[in-house]
Amino acid sequence: MVRKKGSLILCGAFLFVVWNALLLLYLWGRPPVGHLGEAGGGAEPGGKEEWGGDRGAKGGGANLAGEVIRLAEEVEAELETQKKLLKQIESHRSVWAQRKDLGKRDTEDVTSPQIVIPILVIACDRVTVRRSLDRLIQYRPSVKLYPIIVSQDCGHAETARVIGSYGDQVTHIRQPDLSDIRVRPEHRKFQGYYKISRHYRWALNQVFNTFSQSTVVIVEDDLEVAPDFFEYFRALYPVLRADPSLWCVSAWNDNGRDALVDPGKAELLHRTDFFPGLGWMLLKDLWGELEPKWPSAFWDDWMRQPEQRRDRSCIRPEVSRTITFGRKGVSLGQFFDQYLRYIKLNGEFVPFTKQDLSNLVKEQYDERFVKEVYGAPLVRVEDLMQGSTLKGTGPYRVQYSSRDSFKVLARNLGVMDDLKSGVPRTGYRGVVSFLHRGRRVFLSPPEGWTKYDVSWS
Repeated sequence: MVRKKGSLILCGAFLFVVWNALLLLYLWGRPPVGHLGEAGGGAEPGGKEEWGGDRGAKGGGANLAGEVIRLAEEVEAELETQKKLLKQIESHRSVWAQRKDLGKRDTEDVTSPQIVIPILVIACDRVTVRRSLDRLIQYRPSVKLYPIIVSQDCGHAETARVIGSYGDQVTHIRQPDLSDIRVRPEHRKFQGYYKISRHYRWALNQVFNTFSQSTVVIVEDDLEVAPDFFEYFRALYPVLRADPSLWCVSAWNDNGRDALVDPGKAELLHRTDFFPGLGWMLLKDLWGELEPKWPSAFWDDWMRQPEQRRDRSCIRPEVSRTITFGRKGVSLGQFFDQYLRYIKLNGEFVPFTKQDLSNLVKEQYDERFVKEVYGAPLVRVEDLMQGSTLKGTGPYRVQYSSRDSFKVLARNLGVMDDLKSGVPRTGYRGVVSFLHRGRRVFLSPPEGWTKYDVSWS
């Protein structure tokens, strides 16, 4: 419709120009009235003027003056009419231009690739799931674009009532198989891990197969999200889709304690070879790859194995977009008191969707990353601890050469020292990046690193 009106505007302007051109040609090419003795001259048809003589000359002069006045009046009237027409066209053009802009915005709202990103909340028997759901609903910018699906295992009635109290703000689904899983005698104490893995498999199949979604962000019932949680995943979805060297986007920084992150760089994002979990996005294509071989237990450590990771990386933030408040669980508080309770949650809204995130694509990122890491001055851990001999905020590089040296340095510098399949937490190309007493530090292997050593786990 807008295109049709634009064509009418052009057509009107064209007719205006043509009409005036024809009018000028008519006036210029019209035979002169009352010029005596000129070939082709004469009175208008039906006129009574005669050629020659004083009477003809006087009559012709009088008629010429009258004719000029008449024509001038006609031209003036015609120009006034054309002026009004031009104003009318201009007025309509302005209105149609406004409608076109509005129509364009409406069309963009309808046809732009606003992919639905469902949030899958994995729940069991924590009534404190309310804290997680309250924040998700508080920060959710669109019910349509971010449906919240709460998948509950365990059959815990009180937790079910809490979830049900949110009505149609969430979709509540229940894992139907609540039976115990037969395991080896030495694994009976890990029954909870087996049930969690079974629940994840069922819930993800519901999202991708029953609800026919193309992606999902998974959070657990003990996670609280940051104000820009949804903005973060919305912006990174196309990056995840475009770069085959990525297989997830995580909201979590394993070394995200307040003293280890730069609070002035809430917009800073990193690549990591360590699968972080704790609020993470995956695509349906990846689930199609993982589901047929999904493990019976310990699914997160299974994800970190090289057979699953296949040299792919995740995106993680400098400042976490999730924190965990669940000390009690099947992990019996592992790492919670020492690390997790101190993770800093981002409180600043970063408009990620308005930023250029192409620097996260592997080729661009790696070139800059390697230069920055191995261009940093190599220092001893003692220099960092004392700090008096170092100038500026870095970056500085501390080098490890073995599993044991990594663990010693990590403990001294306050970062997590465990490795999974040889990969340190938050590590990328073997490098762990963090802040130490306000200075950027890279805990890195020697230059020329090529691969992780799974025997380091």
